[in-house]
Amino acid sequence: MKRRNGSGGWRSNLSGLGASVRRHRRLWIFIGVPLAIVLVIAYAIAFLIDEPLRRYTEAKMNRALKGYTVRIKKLDFHPHGFSLDLKGLTLVQDAHPDPAVADIPYLHASVNWKALLHGRVVGDMLIDRPKVYMNLVQLRKEIADPTPVKERGWQEALEAIYPLKLNEFRVHQADITYQDQGPFKPLRLRSFDFVATNIRNVKSKDRVYPSEFTLEAAVFESGHVRADGRADFLAEPNPTFTGNATLERIELDYFKPITNRYNVTVDKGLLSATGQFEFGSQVRSVELQEATIDGIKVDYIHTPQTAAVEQARVTGAVKAAKAASNAPDLLVKIARLRITKGTFGYVNKMTSPPYRAFVTDADVILTNLSNQQTEGVATVKLQGKFMGSGSALVDGKFHTEKSGPAFELSVRITDVNMPAMNDMFRAYGNFDVASGEFSFFSEMAVRDGAITGYVKPLFKDITVYDADKDKDKTFTHKVYERVVGGVAKLLKNRPRKEENAFFKAILPGLERETKRERA
Repeated sequence: MKRRNGSGGWRSNLSGLGASVRRHRRLWIFIGVPLAIVLVIAYAIAFLIDEPLRRYTEAKMNRALKGYTVRIKKLDFHPHGFSLDLKGLTLVQDAHPDPAVADIPYLHASVNWKALLHGRVVGDMLIDRPKVYMNLVQLRKEIADPTPVKERGWQEALEAIYPLKLNEFRVHQADITYQDQGPFKPLRLRSFDFVATNIRNVKSKDRVYPSEFTLEAAVFESGHVRADGRADFLAEPNPTFTGNATLERIELDYFKPITNRYNVTVDKGLLSATGQFEFGSQVRSVELQEATIDGIKVDYIHTPQTAAVEQARVTGAVKAAKAASNAPDLLVKIARLRITKGTFGYVNKMTSPPYRAFVTDADVILTNLSNQQTEGVATVKLQGKFMGSGSALVDGKFHTEKSGPAFELSVRITDVNMPAMNDMFRAYGNFDVASGEFSFFSEMAVRDGAITGYVKPLFKDITVYDADKDKDKTFTHKVYERVVGGVAKLLKNRPRKEENAFFKAILPGLERETKRERA
């Protein structure tokens, strides 16, 4: 019979299975043991070369950099993924090494395996939680350095970390701070994230941007910024970018250390805006589609110490405006800007006493402002309260002519409580008023270097001398104010032109017909 014993068959199968297991075990021993030995040797070698490789990488980065020095605390090389980690990397400015410009607790570089599947041998880099810091002294040194940015060695220093060309670069949760001199809050970006991909694409034609990037950060205390777009990181002489940006609730008083250098003080104010930008090798453009500024307070301060500098700034601003007007490689445009609940003041410290003229509760709408004539006419409208009481209305149109900017401006100020202007009256006429109303009308135009227009002040129901208010003044000054008040009363019922003529005599410059050619 061909039938086999059942238990014998099972024993035969088990015997065969055991033989198979023994063969596989011998195979694993034959392959696995040498592999394990190789891995142990590899990691031992990696451990042994970590310190020499750290010194080599540090030296190579420092040979590339100009004006800065890198220190690396620890380097770990991982042979199984051909990756490495840098820990405790610091960057200092040679001229001003304290504090460090950058402190990077962790940097990781590795092979981009996805790109390797497509035949591209490139790497990725992650910089995690870096802290970047620069103060005014360090910034001035950086700006004054005559070495072009492309020759500073930043790209070569990054490439010195890892032998493969970078394809993806990421910055995770960076903290970036700028500290100016004086008692000012630092300018700070928190939770800064940046990702750039396809960096090592082939060189592209002008205005072709093969690489993608995204950026996001918290700004100061309540603000936020987002940007995304495309770039050509291989463009010469500098990388080029284009994209979209969104700003939300940026606190403008953080910029005091910058604006104060231009005699401008900024208090409060929140900026939100959306727009597009492009910084190419042959073209530059910034276009704000929609922007709002809420609750800003701005004063321009005119002082004896800065009078000459102010004039130089005006001259420089005029030249810059002419240079930018219709420049073929530059577009700056604001489609719509609205300022709500604004306060704008002019403080003159050149007079005795000093005075401040201001507009409160200002609502401003600016549309279609551009440096290009082809973009059409820009308009501005302001409504507010002059000196906190009178109604102020300003309408303007701006043109971008080939010869430079041109504009028409109309100003109407009515029913101002005159005692609020007493510092101005004291400064220019050496008297003050107890009551009265002031109005002001002006139209002015600038075109082809010529200024034309007029200004007309009007005064109503003026009381110059008040016995109770002026009891502490000298006898001579009381007599002077009585004379001014008496003449004002004589002119009270006279025609407007005669009353204006009187005030023109004691306040030179308040009424002036203007028609002047610029030199």
